[in-house]
Amino acid sequence: MICLFGISFNFVLENKRMRHNNCMKKKEFLNMRGTKKDIYFKSPVKLDKKTKNLAKRIKAGDIALIDHMDIDEMAGYSLSQNNIKAVLNISSSISGKYPNLGPKILSDYGIYILDEVDREIWDMVQEGDEIEICGNRIYKDGNYLVSGKVLTRDKIKEKIKKAALNLNNEIENFVQNTLETAQKEKHLITGEIQIPDIDTEISGRHTLVVVRGHRYKEDLQTILSYVKEVKPVIIAVDGGADAVREFGLNPHIIIGDMDSVSDESLLGGAEIIVHAFPRGGAPGLQRIQGMGLKAKVFPSPGTSEDIAMLLAFEKGSELIVAVGTHSNIIDFFEKGRKGMASTFLVRLRVGSRLIDARGVSQLYRGKIKNSLVIGLFAAALIPVFVLIAYSPRIQHIFYLIFLKLRLVTGGG
Repeated sequence: MICLFGISFNFVLENKRMRHNNCMKKKEFLNMRGTKKDIYFKSPVKLDKKTKNLAKRIKAGDIALIDHMDIDEMAGYSLSQNNIKAVLNISSSISGKYPNLGPKILSDYGIYILDEVDREIWDMVQEGDEIEICGNRIYKDGNYLVSGKVLTRDKIKEKIKKAALNLNNEIENFVQNTLETAQKEKHLITGEIQIPDIDTEISGRHTLVVVRGHRYKEDLQTILSYVKEVKPVIIAVDGGADAVREFGLNPHIIIGDMDSVSDESLLGGAEIIVHAFPRGGAPGLQRIQGMGLKAKVFPSPGTSEDIAMLLAFEKGSELIVAVGTHSNIIDFFEKGRKGMASTFLVRLRVGSRLIDARGVSQLYRGKIKNSLVIGLFAAALIPVFVLIAYSPRIQHIFYLIFLKLRLVTGGG
């Protein structure tokens, strides 16, 4: 019996060793051919169950290990911007609930995706370990660990197409939940929400509400001249504070549950408002107090960006400009929410003063017309001609140049 067990165990080890050797042969074969089709990687792994946290510390050439059901668009962009080699996902990158675009973005950037990786890998690797990926198999120190499913570009297209067919069912459930929740949260627009007193003066001024959402960089870049000229009150929602600082600006107020804003932004001197649950409890307050900072608490249902708009409106802002905010069903699917009651109600409340800057960078991209360039050049020549006409010295210089040209060309 023991002998049989030993033979079986040795067979398993030999099988794993053979698979790893085959992987090495594939690697050598690919190197000899010089192909760019990556089916073999050997790189450090960085892991985090929150993709937004991982994106902050992952570096070029790393392998990302995540547990992210339905990778959303923002997560796809945040990972792909770091030039990583591969993404190993414990969950399904496209479950079929809705057509999420995160995996497509990763694929478009040439990032290898291994999907539904065996969950045991969390206990097998640590931050910074060097691992190898060969096809759908993962190795460490030459030993086989676990496997997953290769998510190719064709498979991604197929999954997105199938998910689109399921969208109508999800929308129906979403709308139903929104209507039911709106009945419970109607006090958002009836004035029953207790707005905290703040030190920042908002009344009569423009307010810029910044969320680190889709295309926030492009839209902020587009309205940067407006921000510098009008100097609106800047309310940053959580990680939106870091987004604002990327453009050399400083938020006046940071509002949210404080789970995605950096310490540097919190220490920048902005007024801090922690989003709390309606019945009490503010998880983000502990972090703020631990940093020795002061904060006000805003108990309210809904999202932090909703109460940021509500705060600006109730404090008398003349105009509210929103950047990167979530405003449609796909946005809320990506946030994992079952409805958008609070957003619907708050936008009803503040709609007369709200301008959503989302996508403004895509709406118009100015091009310099040739006629404008010619006109500008002609206008610049006018003072030159005037100077020539009224300055004898410059006239003499041009006359000498004229004579020199005649001598060079052999003119009489």
